[in-house]
Parts: sequence; C-alpha cells; structure tokens
Amino acid sequence: MGNRLSKIYTRTGDDGTTGLGDGSRVLKDDPRVEAFGSVDECNSTIGVVLAVPGLPPGVFEILTTIQHELFDLGGELCIPGHRAIQPDQVLRLEQALDGFNEGLPPLKEFILPGGGTAAAACHVARATCRRAERRCWTLARSQTVAAEPLQYLNRLSDLLFVIARVLARHESGSEVLWQHERR
Repeated sequence: MGNRLSKIYTRTGDDGTTGLGDGSRVLKDDPRVEAFGSVDECNSTIGVVLAVPGLPPGVFEILTTIQHELFDLGGELCIPGHRAIQPDQVLRLEQALDGFNEGLPPLKEFILPGGGTAAAACHVARATCRRAERRCWTLARSQTVAAEPLQYLNRLSDLLFVIARVLARHESGSEVLWQHERR
C-alpha cells in the first residue's frame, strides 16, 4: 500500500479543490468527485445495515464483500483510466440477486421503505446507490467511465431492494405495501 495518512488535515482543500488518485487537482464539486463521493455514501449506508444485529444468513457476507468492492469502485473513479470492477463482479451480484429473490413472493404492489430497522436502512442504501449510479452517468457524459462500474451500481441497487425485502420479512414477517387507493 502507498502512503498512509498520518495527518488527517492538510489544508490543501481550503481553496475548493481536492486531489484525485493520479495527483491532479479538481474542484470539489467536479462530476468525478460527485461520482466517487456518492459511491462512498452508498458504502457508508451499507455499513449502517451491517451494524444491525441478527441479519439473516448470507446478508452480512454479501454486503461486506460489496463494501470492499465499492471501495475499489471509488478508487476506479478517483483515478482516471484505472480499472477495478470486472464483469465477473457484476455477474456475482446477479447471482446473489437471483438467490435472495428466489424465496420471495412476486410483487403485485409497490412497497414502502421500512419493515424493520435493517430493512429501512437497506432501503436508504438502495436510494443512495441509485444516486451514485446517476452521478456516475453524469460523469460518463463528459469523461470516460468503463461499463462495469455503471452496471455494478445498477445491479447493486436491485440487489439492495431485494435484500430489503428479505430483511423486512425477517424482522417483521411482512412488507409494507403502498396503498395507492387509500383515499
């Protein structure tokens, strides 16, 4: 590993810029910074899900792996031209998605975010992941972004939705359905 941070504040960002992994400096609201910052937010919200005790089998393991991969994805975005996310990682998310979805009943209505502490946190992670995906697409309109990070975030938001459903059933036995005809 390269340099370790021994001093957390550097004052180099006081002018509204931040350093990328290749040493270049960009504005703190640059689309690249927005993209990897949103991926970091997504990773942090997954950490909240993982902090809830008593997760069902397989959830802790897959979300921990995803956290590592999101760190890699953030690195890929932080270093222009760097590649970290591979097609097999996207495929593994699809396989996990199929596995977790297999035991769930088909959806006939939209569900509300909630259903328990972990389920609600997972819905926040899903929404944050979708924002990260949008920020990456914004970046991709002006700079080169490989297909795999975009695919990864798209699959991850779907997986987080399905895991939220699993968690809601695990925590409260059911999901909260949207009542579209409640008036």
